[in-house]
Amino acid sequence: MASRVAGKFLSTGPWHRQHYFQRLYQARALTTSRCSLRSSVVQPRLTTHYTQNPREQDPRWAEVSMERESYPADVVIVGGGPAGMSAAIRLAQLAQQAQKETTIVVLEKATEIGQHTLSGACLETRALDELLPDWKDRGAPIHNPVTHDKFALLTETRRIPIPILPGMPMYNMGNHIVRLGHVVSWLGTQAEELGVEVYPGQPAAELLYNEDGSLKGVATADSGVAKDGSPKPTFQRGMEFHAKCTIFAEGCHGHLAKQLYERYNLRNDCQPQTYGIGLKELWQVPKENHKPGTVEHTVGWPLNKNTYGGSFLYHLEDGGESLVALGLVMGLDYTNPYISPFRELQRFKHHPSIETTLRGGSRLQYGARALNEGGMQSLPKLTFPGGCLVGCSPGFMNVPKIKGTHCAMKSAMLAAESVFESITQNEDAISVDPVQYETRIRDSWVWKELYAARNVRASFHSPLGLYGGLLYTGIFYIFLRGKEPWTLKHPGRDSDRLKPAKENSPIDYPKPDGEISFDLLTSVSLTNTNHDHDQPPHLTLYDDQVPVEKNLAIYAGPEGRYCPAGVYEFVPVESGDGERLQINAQNCIHCKTCDIKCPSQNINWVVPEPGGGPAYNGM
Repeated sequence: MASRVAGKFLSTGPWHRQHYFQRLYQARALTTSRCSLRSSVVQPRLTTHYTQNPREQDPRWAEVSMERESYPADVVIVGGGPAGMSAAIRLAQLAQQAQKETTIVVLEKATEIGQHTLSGACLETRALDELLPDWKDRGAPIHNPVTHDKFALLTETRRIPIPILPGMPMYNMGNHIVRLGHVVSWLGTQAEELGVEVYPGQPAAELLYNEDGSLKGVATADSGVAKDGSPKPTFQRGMEFHAKCTIFAEGCHGHLAKQLYERYNLRNDCQPQTYGIGLKELWQVPKENHKPGTVEHTVGWPLNKNTYGGSFLYHLEDGGESLVALGLVMGLDYTNPYISPFRELQRFKHHPSIETTLRGGSRLQYGARALNEGGMQSLPKLTFPGGCLVGCSPGFMNVPKIKGTHCAMKSAMLAAESVFESITQNEDAISVDPVQYETRIRDSWVWKELYAARNVRASFHSPLGLYGGLLYTGIFYIFLRGKEPWTLKHPGRDSDRLKPAKENSPIDYPKPDGEISFDLLTSVSLTNTNHDHDQPPHLTLYDDQVPVEKNLAIYAGPEGRYCPAGVYEFVPVESGDGERLQINAQNCIHCKTCDIKCPSQNINWVVPEPGGGPAYNGM
């Protein structure tokens, strides 16, 4: 009975999970001493964040003023990535054309625009061509056209080439290899030149609502809160940004978007989203190993046939440097709790066809982020009273292409047109619902592209795994362009896919050699991530006891392996009896993998204080 009740609450939203875990904790306090030694370990208090420990109930906050200043705008955009900046630019263009004064605000959590952006990236410029046709004359940092395109199936020691023809998802001729963070920074400059107010270092932390239930805007994060949840002398309240329409461009698995899904029932008519994790390194390699303009993708090793994923390796030049961007993307629906995506990447680099490129080079940067893989059938309802979702937040990614930037940008441009139209037609309204955005999306090339590719990811769930997916892609995507009269379903949430540790064997990963492969903490240092240590961990838990009592006991503590930054680790308790979870929140690189993959759905990622996170340079 307990497992059925748990399943009921875990399948619902964060509010239900929080109250379920509170009741579970109360019930646990009444149990007898029949628990195992591991379960009897009392986990020290980990979660001190106000989202789980309301300040209204904390006497330390009784005399602290919680008033916020507010700023009125016509449109607020949450997230300054490719989608957010595209929405801002398109809105400013429309306002300029209509000679209508429009206040457009972009809130970005990174301290500099582009610092939290990470992608391969092999850019298809279709959306950019529409948004800024003269991007070359404007000095866009896009100067590495694809000249060679390769695709292969890897075994542990061999590389089997697969021909790439026009129409195949991996066909990249005509695209450009870019450092996407630099492109986003440039887009930010274009937005500011058009009059957009861009505020970096301002993470949107809370949703605000009007009395009629429509979205009023967002509030940015507070600062000056101690790790134990108490106010410091330097405490500063965040600021409220009010708008007739708020556009959410948070990126994959945004923490505010999760609340919007539940508040407005946006996911009622779609399949569960499924995700992947992308890990990337940027290398400088010897010139004799460098092939400018070459794009390589592989499937197969080091992943088994039932673990979805593949690799990329792009040769680019920047500032006279011979650079290689490489990485591994793997689906988060894997079943073995002993898998470590980070260590799979390190192992991958030792393949004979990869190591020869890297040998003699030096690694410059490392990073990771989650990405949406559900495709068309996992897209939620996009609009609601007072706002809409764009880009990778709802999941505009073409999975077989491993590309989302062009679709994300176009979705944001269409949203901007719809928002501007709604505001113009309803000047006296306190909020607008840009419902025409849904129609514009379905009439666009974005929808056509996602519809054609809708079954590719789902086809890998057959017993044939990789080989079944390749066969399906060859028949129905390449030759029929997705015209089959059915839409395949995903098996469910990624968090439900892990099997108990006792049903799997630990993986014996090779030790890093310090030249091609590296340890995790050395890698995290290359992200330049930073968070003030004396603040409540932004990796919040609904119940501090669940990591030991469930995740460790049943799944051997998978959070210590699926996190690509060493945030979670199980360490011996001081008494020597068992283990406890330690959260190294300062290591977090904002990938959201923990929030997605936790088998108990006990982790809720929220934004940290302003200024926190990685500081990527053109990743």
